[in-house]
Amino acid sequence: MLFRSPSSVERHPPPAGVPAVTLDASQESEVDAAFGSLDAIWPEGIDGFVNLVGFAADRIPVDQLAIAEWRRVLDGNLGSSYLLNRAALPRLARRGGGAVVNVASGLATRVMPGFGPYSASKAALIALTKAVAVENAPAIRANAVAPAAIDTDFLVGGTGRERTESHLDRDSYVRLIPMKRLGVPADVVGPILFLLGPASGYMTGQTLYINGGALTP
Repeated sequence: MLFRSPSSVERHPPPAGVPAVTLDASQESEVDAAFGSLDAIWPEGIDGFVNLVGFAADRIPVDQLAIAEWRRVLDGNLGSSYLLNRAALPRLARRGGGAVVNVASGLATRVMPGFGPYSASKAALIALTKAVAVENAPAIRANAVAPAAIDTDFLVGGTGRERTESHLDRDSYVRLIPMKRLGVPADVVGPILFLLGPASGYMTGQTLYINGGALTP
């Protein structure tokens, strides 16, 4: 099942046969209702959960950033992730265990000017992932992936609503990447599937950085 924002569903309809629920993930009641719909489909629980929530605001230095904008980004990224993880955990426990994968960002570690609230929210998401891991082991594993720039609508538009001119200087950016290209969605899907599956059965509380070698923490 896909949990998506209304604009995302409009832009990218889910594949045939895949149920989708639109919601504002920063709202507790909407998250609870969305996960409640899972119980009707899979009353025995779920095997895995992937949290792909996040947006970056305008690139404004911290000392010029309004508190309302700081709170909007933190609540939208970190607050939503907390609500989604909290709702997923009992459904995973009902199944007897499973795996959580949270999608963080390389900007959580390699902070760039103007990304203060986004970087802070994604760094906190890595910490939240560790908390979920240590509190729910051994039945439930929780790990994170931290991609660099991935060539999607999000990269150029910020919301997935439309493709626009990107603020990213692609040529300059790619020159800094040992793999000499931008990432594509498949580069992230593979590690997520690995973390969901039995091949990573002895991993929990970890973060996989997916960036073509640009960041090796």
